[in-house]
Amino acid sequence: MRQQIPTRASSYSRSFMTACGPLRHGGFEWQDPQSEDEVVNVTFVDREGKRHPIRGKIGDNLMYLAHRYGIELEGACEASLACSTCHVYVNDDYFDALPEPEEKEEDMLDLAVFLKENSRLGCQIILSKDLEGMELVLPQATRNFYVDGHVPEPH
Repeated sequence: MRQQIPTRASSYSRSFMTACGPLRHGGFEWQDPQSEDEVVNVTFVDREGKRHPIRGKIGDNLMYLAHRYGIELEGACEASLACSTCHVYVNDDYFDALPEPEEKEEDMLDLAVFLKENSRLGCQIILSKDLEGMELVLPQATRNFYVDGHVPEPH
């Protein structure tokens, strides 16, 4: 029987993860606001029409903030602009307050199902005070090129 010898890399990885805890992309969004001046309140409306008020802060990435609060906004590509699974509809009152989408975002939105004039990718929305009170509606479905039905966990 062949003996399995642990490699230096695997024992290092284990000790690193034990010392540091689980890694999460978008770690900034997992921190509470330091003062009321940086709070940005937004509301997500899920696929069933239920409203979820969320207390974010200036600089939060909307997709990662949704992950923190258990909103079903997938983000399969982890904000690398390689999918459209974080597709949201932005309330018309706030749509013009967002920066114009870059060409890569527009290309990914072209692949989104149920595209509308007020569609954006949640991973490209960074909260600012101008977005206080913004409402975001999740579309009835998204297209995951990785594997439909798979819901990745934030890490």
